[in-house]
Amino acid sequence: MDPGHAPGVYVGGANVIAVVILLAEFGMFRQALLRDQVRLYAAQSGLISVLAIIVGAVRHLPELYVLAVLAAALKVVAIPLVLRRLLNGTDPADDPAGDPAGDPALGADIAGSGGLGLASTLLLAIIVAAFGFFAAGALPVSGSGAPATALSVSISVVLVAFVLMIHRRDVVSQAVGLFSLENGVSLAALVVAASLPLILELALLFDLLLAVVVVGLLIRMHHGRAESLSTADLTTLRG
Repeated sequence: MDPGHAPGVYVGGANVIAVVILLAEFGMFRQALLRDQVRLYAAQSGLISVLAIIVGAVRHLPELYVLAVLAAALKVVAIPLVLRRLLNGTDPADDPAGDPAGDPALGADIAGSGGLGLASTLLLAIIVAAFGFFAAGALPVSGSGAPATALSVSISVVLVAFVLMIHRRDVVSQAVGLFSLENGVSLAALVVAASLPLILELALLFDLLLAVVVVGLLIRMHHGRAESLSTADLTTLRG
């Protein structure tokens, strides 16, 4: 894009959506309650679906409409619902904060579950995001889907999701980090492979569904054995 000209509505709108997706990822670090992390993930996934609809309309790719609807049904509705169902089975005594809406586990206070302080973690995440943004911008990658800037943002989302998974020491936050990492991959796919055959895109969603099932089993097994959502005690298994 010519630096002397302002971006169009499509380019500017797509870039804004991509940046908001990244900001939602940063917001997950600041949340002290599990339910708030789940809500941010649902909002982030909804933005991915909105961007897919916009790209489909501008690039005349009707299969993206189907993908957006299925992705919204899975990632905005089904996955948050599954996480809530799983957490409803945990012991409220493990989650002292409680959820006023009636889901004690979803109200679990996880503010102190990180390996570093909040300020240090956010600084690290900003550094990692900046590295991913500028490193991706130097790659000779282009596509006919979303604007190229969204690719740089998607790499930042993936790297920040890795930081979230490493930083948090509770199994649910690590699961949310994994699922939001997939959102970063989806954002990158809208840039470089928006015209990917629908059957392949549905296969990727099926892989995500399998990951949800596996993570759900791990959450149940971990809580059943440790009677806690924290993974800090797992360090005792090291040889």
